[in-house]
Amino acid sequence: MRHGVRRAVWSAWVRAAGIGVRPLSPLRGDMAEPGPDTGRARDEESGPAGKDEAAPAPKKRRLAGGERYVPPPRKLNPGVSFGAEHFAETSYYFEGGLRKVRPYYFDFRTYCKGRWVGRSLLHVFGTEFRAQPLSYYRAAARAGRLRLNEEPVRDLDIVLKNNDFLRHTVHRHEPPVTAQPIRILTEDNEVVVVDKPSSLPVHPCGRFRHNTVIFILGKEHGLRELHTLHRLDRMTSGVLMFAKTVAASKRIDEQVRQRQLEKEYVCRVVGEFPEHEVVCEEPILVVSYKVGVCRVDAKGKPCQTLFQRLSYNGSSSVVRCLPRTGRTHQIRVHLQFLGHPILNDPIYNMEAWGPDRGKGGRIGKTDEELLKALVEEHRSKQSLEVLGIGEEDLNSAGESKDCGNSDDCTKSAEAEPVNGNSCPAEDEKDPERNDVASCPLNSDTNLELLDKDKELSLCGNQDGQVGEKGWEEKDPLCVECRTSRRDPSPKELVMFLHALRYKGADFEYCSSMPEWAMEDWQE
Repeated sequence: MRHGVRRAVWSAWVRAAGIGVRPLSPLRGDMAEPGPDTGRARDEESGPAGKDEAAPAPKKRRLAGGERYVPPPRKLNPGVSFGAEHFAETSYYFEGGLRKVRPYYFDFRTYCKGRWVGRSLLHVFGTEFRAQPLSYYRAAARAGRLRLNEEPVRDLDIVLKNNDFLRHTVHRHEPPVTAQPIRILTEDNEVVVVDKPSSLPVHPCGRFRHNTVIFILGKEHGLRELHTLHRLDRMTSGVLMFAKTVAASKRIDEQVRQRQLEKEYVCRVVGEFPEHEVVCEEPILVVSYKVGVCRVDAKGKPCQTLFQRLSYNGSSSVVRCLPRTGRTHQIRVHLQFLGHPILNDPIYNMEAWGPDRGKGGRIGKTDEELLKALVEEHRSKQSLEVLGIGEEDLNSAGESKDCGNSDDCTKSAEAEPVNGNSCPAEDEKDPERNDVASCPLNSDTNLELLDKDKELSLCGNQDGQVGEKGWEEKDPLCVECRTSRRDPSPKELVMFLHALRYKGADFEYCSSMPEWAMEDWQE
């Protein structure tokens, strides 16, 4: 009885004090050390600081003999949000009219996918991530660059379980983009509107991270935590809107969903475009998310574009484009179908489409044959970088419809959406890649020669994307470090398609007409 009274008094005092009581677990391991990420998880949850501090940190239960601990999934912020620690990963430099990113160490992170459960890590790498040979992954494990649940991977034969958290540290290289600055068209408390240069993806995707509009605005203009309202293809220039607040984002997004947003583009196309207004309503189908190719097909999504010629200089026409829907590459695909592709379109004005260049949907190839022809044509011109892809992407198994990145296994937990071509993504031995080493890095022999006990130093820690220290030094595991490739010229990074005007119910934003759209322009 005395024990019961004492317990009742204790419970009453606790309730009066407002203290939450968690029932004791019958497991003796209840008081074990928390999982590796419990200290950080609270910082990654949305909501005001300190709001969730009363919630107890998850505890490890006592493990049976030989059992491996798997932490519970972490809560992550919805959407994409980048801060000072991300912007500090590396820095820019400018060369030959190009903006370049100094190579840096970066952590790709992912949770175990359902289809991986019960399979060994070695089997997953060997069947789904063939951009690198298995010898690379063995060397990466020996170097401490593969971590499972924040513990170094010692044996690639380890069997994956649900909620396993995989981290892969890589030496990251980004393709160059134009050095043309991002011009701020307008900025107030709710929105910021910029004039995006061609060749820049809107947000991190595929091989691009720092060479994106979001990162440049954050690093060079102090504009952070922006809400993306719409996207432009990587090669498209012009008006690009961001919201600064959730309220502004919801208001404008509603106008987009209700199709109250008027969009006007200009482009320069091949030949003499008809003088009268042309309406194209051909459905569009995505052929490859990885390379970023679409075509007209009856099985595609319905769409509509209005075209009106503005000028003709004897060889090419400037055309006004009013897309009524927002399909990937809609304007470019419809112009190709009409027989007037954009003059310097690196995808839809190529010989790979056949003698008619895709006019009227006449291609004469299967999708696989078309993709192979496009890639080979760019290889022969040493211009794969213009597509925003590299050989590793072409070598990987299967297509990722998230962004086409061959490193889907190491997809960042920051939810990097679509690829640089604005839905599709991005890189075998070719004229673009000339190995400077007598023994290419991806050969099994070369990787096996690495000191098995040596841990390669990284300029950072396991929690973060690690920085640019020693960027001029070659990383022994990095193929890019041992590859010499031709830089694209600034001219190659400009496509003649420009978002001229965006108009909503209570706003209208315009940019100036690009030089190539002037009536008297000559190539």
